[in-house]
Amino acid sequence: MKHLLLLLLISPSAAFAQSAQPNFTTGTMTQTVTATQTVTETEAIERFGGDAYVWNGDNIEAIDINGASVDISDITDTADIQFHIVDATQPWQLEITTRPAGLVETVDTLRTITTDTTTNTLSVFAQ
Repeated sequence: MKHLLLLLLISPSAAFAQSAQPNFTTGTMTQTVTATQTVTETEAIERFGGDAYVWNGDNIEAIDINGASVDISDITDTADIQFHIVDATQPWQLEITTRPAGLVETVDTLRTITTDTTTNTLSVFAQ
């Protein structure tokens, strides 16, 4: 009898699987993701230009050192140019703009952009 019991213990036996049933029939899952993004932007602009010598006037004429009327757009050296009133009995106006070549304008801009996003996800499942 001992041998029979020993033989039964060491002989392979068939295994039977049991079915597993989940403990739920329906369900939902919610997920929320929040993100913040910050962008810092620096902008540095330098504008360069050539030299400019411009005049505008009413009742005014430009003359050279010899007293002759000149068109200053044709002259490269304006140091010897003089302006005279054409008719002293009339009103007159003179505007002179001089700009040397080089840096004309600088623009420095610093801005920060912050973006917040939220994503909500809902999953629904059933058996």
